Amino acid sequence: MVVSTESVWDQAVEDALEGFVREYESAVVYGDREGDVVLHQGPVRLLANGWLAVPSGRLLSPDAVHHVDPAPAE
Repeated sequence: MVVSTESVWDQAVEDALEGFVREYESAVVYGDREGDVVLHQGPVRLLANGWLAVPSGRLLSPDAVHHVDPAPAE
């Protein structure tokens, strides 16, 4: 008998949530309404749980981010 060490549910949940993930090649992430506090510029991935992943591997909390302005497609 072969037994997998991976849960079937983990992959199913990951596949289902992938539809809610958004990726922007170029965006500006702001920490305030006025746009004075720039948290990140460049590629960003908005995860299904509301957190933002940046290329450095850091995650930005939904509590820290006010809004994201995607750069217009060229």
